[in-house]
This record gives sequence, C-alpha cells and structure tokens, in this order.
Amino acid sequence: MPLFEVAIVLIPTKKQQEEGSGKEELLMKPTPVVAASKEAAALAAVLSEGAPKNIDLTRAQVLVRPFA
Repeated sequence: MPLFEVAIVLIPTKKQQEEGSGKEELLMKPTPVVAASKEAAALAAVLSEGAPKNIDLTRAQVLVRPFA
C-alpha cells in the first residue's frame, strides 16, 4: 500500500477573515499514513488517536499528498 502525508489546517471564519484577525491554524502536523488511496489516508488521519478532538470539521481542511 502507498504511503501518504496528511495534515489538518483550521480555516478562519468569514467574519474573522473580514476583520483581519483570522489566520489559518495547523491542527495536526504532517503525519505519515499507509492507506490504499488519498481518501482512505484522510479518513485514517481524522479518526486516528493523534488527531485533534472536538474540532469544527466544516472549517477543517485535510491536506493529503503522496509521500515521495
């Protein structure tokens, strides 16, 4: 199975962006994940023990890239 790197970034709300106070926040640093596909790697990372708990998933961006 392929190896991927997965990170989670919290995107600021539109109100925060308009006020200039909102910045993207790294919630989970790039983490190696072995999975069959990019989608499976994202799901495995979000459900892992190392993933942040109680986050607003509507504002979370899960970034996945193949390990090279």
